Amino acid sequence: MIGQVARPDLGAYRRFVVAFSGGKDSLAALLHLLSLGVPAHAVELHHHDVDGHGPTFMDWPCTAGYVRAIADHLGIPIYFSWREGGFARELARADAPTAPILFETPNGIGLAGGHGPAGTRGLFPQTSPDLRVRWCSPVLKIDILAAGIRNQPRFLDGRTLVITGERAEESPSRAHYASFEPHRTSTRSRSVDHWRPVHDWTERMVWDAIAASTIRPHPAYVLGWGRLSCRACIFGSAHQWATLRLLFPEAFGRIAARETASGKTIHRALSVAQLADRGTPFPSATLHPQELAQAGDPDWRLPILTEPWALPAGAFGDSAGPI
Repeated sequence: MIGQVARPDLGAYRRFVVAFSGGKDSLAALLHLLSLGVPAHAVELHHHDVDGHGPTFMDWPCTAGYVRAIADHLGIPIYFSWREGGFARELARADAPTAPILFETPNGIGLAGGHGPAGTRGLFPQTSPDLRVRWCSPVLKIDILAAGIRNQPRFLDGRTLVITGERAEESPSRAHYASFEPHRTSTRSRSVDHWRPVHDWTERMVWDAIAASTIRPHPAYVLGWGRLSCRACIFGSAHQWATLRLLFPEAFGRIAARETASGKTIHRALSVAQLADRGTPFPSATLHPQELAQAGDPDWRLPILTEPWALPAGAFGDSAGPI
């Protein structure tokens, strides 16, 4: 039944790790966790910086500031993690190992990896469910969180519940995800489970939960995007690429130039320029100058609560995303 995902015994866990992108689904999962009585001091947010703490290449410049503002508002610690050099370094990797992972901890910065076999990347991730060619998801997100958990002794002390925001409604592939299962980092000495609390939720339920909190949606939704992933997500629709080209021409140009240099387009048949030519910018894209300015600013400047709360233009809209 929608909204009735099996719930683990929350009292059995010492800590709750929320993989927090700042998107609507991870925010709804976090708010739901808190609504169930889990104290904020037992929760920690983990955000993966796709661009590796370097210049913006793929992601929204404002996202790190946005998730930090939510963490501050809720009184929850947030830890950032990233692949050194981010997306751009991995894309340009030539006869070299994949870069090491860095992750914030309560006691400083941890380091893992970076000593693997040499290899060459050179090509953008492809729009495929196969993670061997859609390398951005494992290399810059999934493996990052796993490394942070595996390389901190504190996760050996007591049970950990990892919370993520995938929903069945998003795609046929995600519909087959288990709502509750052992996490990939779980071993005999490290007890880690994985819960997807909003897996059976509808998008309406997600927005209702956020509306009740009065937390401001990420500017991407206000500008017309239906899903928060990278600003230049490889799964972007023609309308998203057209909007990106209109609002952020320099960012669009960087992607187009790298696509040309690689000799292979992100999409199988069309370049991002050709996709943009086929799309139409979102009508809301230029109607919100405050959110537009914030979207391109790494320093978060807007109030994190907004009243009266309004459903953003991107809700129930163009949500092109992972298969």
